[in-house]
Amino acid sequence: MKKRTKKELDQIFGFMMEKFPNADTELIYHNGFQLLVAVILSAQTTDKQVNKVTDKLRKKIKKPEDILALGFESFEKSIRSIGLYRSKAKHIRATSQILAQNGCHIPATQQELMKLPGVGEKTAKVILYVLYGQPVVAVDTHVHRICNRLGIVETTTPLQTSKLLETRIPNEYKQKAHHCMILFGRYLCTARNPKCQECKLQNLCNYFISQQKK
Repeated sequence: MKKRTKKELDQIFGFMMEKFPNADTELIYHNGFQLLVAVILSAQTTDKQVNKVTDKLRKKIKKPEDILALGFESFEKSIRSIGLYRSKAKHIRATSQILAQNGCHIPATQQELMKLPGVGEKTAKVILYVLYGQPVVAVDTHVHRICNRLGIVETTTPLQTSKLLETRIPNEYKQKAHHCMILFGRYLCTARNPKCQECKLQNLCNYFISQQKK
C-alpha cells in the first residue's frame, strides 16, 4: 500500500478536527497525579467507568501520600469495579511510593515515565500529551483501527502502528491529532457498525470500499 499523500492526509485530519473541534481527554482529573492514576486505571477499561470510580476518590486522593495513607486494601476495594483492579492497585501503590519520595514530580519524558510501575508506552504518551502538551500520539485500539481503515498505516498490532504513526502525521496536526483520532474511533468509526453515512472519508476508507464490494 502506498503512503497517503499530503492532500489525502489534509482531508483525513481536517475532517476529524471539523467533527471534533474541542477534542480532549474524557477522563476527569484535577492535577497531574490524579491524571496519572486515572490513565493507569483506564487500561482495558472505558473512561466512563474510570470516571465513576475516581469520582468517589478525587476528594480524598490528591497526592501520592493520600494513596499510601488510605491503605492498600481500602484502595483496592475502592477500584474493584475496574478491570484488572488487583494488579492496577499494586502498580498505583508502588508508583505512589516512588512519587511521594520526589515531591510528586510527574516525569516529563517517556523514558522516565515508563520507569514507574504500571506505566507502559501508551500511558506515558497520554501523560505527555495531556499534561505536558507534547505532540505525541498514544495508540489504543481505536487509533489502530482507524489508521488502518484510512490507510494511514498498514499494520497488524497497535505496537506496529505506534512505531509508524508519528512519522505519518503532518506536523501541523500533531498537536491535536491524538484526541481527535480517539474520539473519531470511539464515536464515529466504531469497531462494529461504524457510522459511515456521517463520514466524509468514504473515498479513502479501506473498510467502506470493501463493504461496497460485498
